[in-house]
Amino acid sequence: MSETAQHKAIRRLGAVADCPEALRGGVVAIGNFDGLHRGHQAVLGKAHDIARADARPLLCLTFEPHPRTVFSPDAPVARITPAPMKARLLGLLGFDAVIEQNFTRAFAGIAPEAFETDILAGALGAAHVVAGFDFHYGARRSGTPASLVAAGARFGFGATLVPEFDDEGGTVISSSRIRTALRSGAVEAAAGLLGYRFTIRGQVVHGKKLGRTLGYPTANLVLEDELLAHGIYAVRFRRADGTLHDGVASYGRRPTFDDGAALFETFLFDFAGDLYGETVEVAVVSRLRGEVKFDSAEALVVQMDKDAAEARAMLADLSPLSPLDRALVF
Repeated sequence: MSETAQHKAIRRLGAVADCPEALRGGVVAIGNFDGLHRGHQAVLGKAHDIARADARPLLCLTFEPHPRTVFSPDAPVARITPAPMKARLLGLLGFDAVIEQNFTRAFAGIAPEAFETDILAGALGAAHVVAGFDFHYGARRSGTPASLVAAGARFGFGATLVPEFDDEGGTVISSSRIRTALRSGAVEAAAGLLGYRFTIRGQVVHGKKLGRTLGYPTANLVLEDELLAHGIYAVRFRRADGTLHDGVASYGRRPTFDDGAALFETFLFDFAGDLYGETVEVAVVSRLRGEVKFDSAEALVVQMDKDAAEARAMLADLSPLSPLDRALVF
């Protein structure tokens, strides 16, 4: 894939019907792509290469909310990359637009032929479609990889199916594997599967300012999904203007004080200023320890000093995992 470090402004569209004429006739990568992990990147990279070779627009068709959440609302999928973060990553990967198609039971129930005719050939006027080897679509997932290729031949668009992508041990990389790793705090293992450090994107909110009283003022984020294990992490923090700061973060319920709602609280090294309301990104580099209840605030500060020193040392030797990781973290 070509230069990933470009900070491309991506266009976000809410439905296939919103696709403007300027983006019709493009190369379309289709999938849920939660996490945009290395397997997803193989699909997206193939679409990228075809689009650039043919000088065509490059689009991603994805679905919001996650289809499994629609069909199992009592067990919603914890998102690795909520829509804003997914769009951010797609922009870094060179995409011109992402279509965040509203996924409903009615949309899921359309006939495969209607998906091919009305969406791919019609609304998008696709010149080429790229999907994973196991892509299914339409009512009861009755549209198959073979029927997608046949539709391309019928309507005049190319169709490429990308084989499954294994890790170095020969196991398929999947979003579920990454969720399991993050829930256990194994953020380095998750990064190996993602191809970049797991990154949180959100708006800095007010907290109870307990950290300030301890000499550790924090920038606080409320995570959309409780996917990450509670604990203390070495992190790299990117402000809205692109400025980077190393830091140490606590994710959890502050058992020493109030045991309240979970909050992601980051102390930035060598920084003073007001971040409230700013949309920021926090790359989670390494888990230092689990969340602990201390007997006193003084004991907690002693441990926080140790955590900060460990995080500083770890981040000083950090190197990028990939061009995408470089664009996010460096």
